[in-house]
Amino acid sequence: MSTETLRVPSKNIAEEARKISTSDFHRVLEDPLSIAINYNVYDLKPYQWFIKRGIDYLGSGLGLLMILPLLLLVGLIIRMESEGPVIYKQKRVGVNGKEFEIYKFRSMHTNAEKLLYQLLDRNEVSSGMFKMQNDPRVTRVGKWLRKFSIDELPQLLNVLKGDMSLVGPRPPIKTELQDYKHWHYFRFATLPGLTGLWQVNGRSSIKDFDQVVELDCEYIRKWSLWLDFKLLLKTVPVVLFAKDTA
Repeated sequence: MSTETLRVPSKNIAEEARKISTSDFHRVLEDPLSIAINYNVYDLKPYQWFIKRGIDYLGSGLGLLMILPLLLLVGLIIRMESEGPVIYKQKRVGVNGKEFEIYKFRSMHTNAEKLLYQLLDRNEVSSGMFKMQNDPRVTRVGKWLRKFSIDELPQLLNVLKGDMSLVGPRPPIKTELQDYKHWHYFRFATLPGLTGLWQVNGRSSIKDFDQVVELDCEYIRKWSLWLDFKLLLKTVPVVLFAKDTA
């Protein structure tokens, strides 16, 4: 099925993206991921993309070596505090809709996914993702891990494997896609990342999922090495001072 006439978000990210779901997108209703696949980030800036991937591999590899003692210490603390695996693995959706297994330090009790269905009516974000302050599923250690984003450090391994980048949209759970609008699929036009526009522009204070996706669309449209560099720098104080964490 041809997707040549599909438009993607341009100057006004939100306005143009929403037009996709009401006009051009009726041609590809059966395959909403076409809007992401049709927008080839890698071909638009091939040299910058090549450098970005080099930085990803080098940065994640060196990063893992540098923080290895911290990773071992955190793993020991998690094991001592509660039963269950130290590393939590979960299927996520990445670039062009490809599924992969994400790694995180376990910050919740082992029955967290079963309890989620009992908490859906307490979701503090519009449909598309789940966020809740004082989530009862989170362990005592897990609260501190999340506060300083330490629980996400194992995702450097995902970057090293090539499933993720240091900078990009956050990868969702597949079940969350049932609430997606057509234009939301544009966020799969690039590799998911550890940090991005959403993380440095409010994170947990942003309750509207449309706004989250608008930031992802803006990142994809404006992507450059310089933008990645600025977002990485802005991430440092967000993590160190635990700003807008959930």
